[in-house]
Amino acid sequence: MKLKLIALLAALCATVTPASAANTSYTGQFTYDNDVQLINFTVGETSTVGLRSWSYAGGVNAAGQTIARGGFDPIMALFNGAGQLIGQQDDGECGRVAADAVSRQCWDVNFEIELAAGNYTVSLQQYNNYSVSDNLADGFYYAGAQYQNFRNGFVDEMDIRRNGSWAFDILNVNPAAVIPAEVPEPASLGLMGLALAGMGALRRRRK
Repeated sequence: MKLKLIALLAALCATVTPASAANTSYTGQFTYDNDVQLINFTVGETSTVGLRSWSYAGGVNAAGQTIARGGFDPIMALFNGAGQLIGQQDDGECGRVAADAVSRQCWDVNFEIELAAGNYTVSLQQYNNYSVSDNLADGFYYAGAQYQNFRNGFVDEMDIRRNGSWAFDILNVNPAAVIPAEVPEPASLGLMGLALAGMGALRRRRK
């Protein structure tokens, strides 16, 4: 009986497989130039995560969707599960992001960082609405209705009129190992029942 139980447990362990790294794409539209988009995500295993915007210069996101150019100049900030700032980026630099067809500037975000398992929050906002401090709970410099036109709408540093659209990818997130959701065959269920019953009988005998 012990040998059967060991074999059963080994078979169950063999069904646990690591999930492949995931890419997730988000799109949206800001109403006001001081809006902030917060996106929460969970890392199951240590991952080199990419945070990438597309809407300033346009391009094709991780979902294969063509994103139009013309969105606002984005900045992003990354916070851990306790709300503490880990890193932030204003511009992804030419060569890592495309140049906009009108402004010729490379102002999309392309940030990469190794993250341990845990919960995280990334913020996306228009330049230069930075976080007030290293604590997400403290908010952003231009929060509140009184700052809804802090840049006179969606305008970049070259005073070129933009729009409120945004597109953002979270790349290469390793989730935790998963167990395939398969219903065991009747024979497997019977073997499991016998194994558990045998363990119970063995414990009673020892007592």
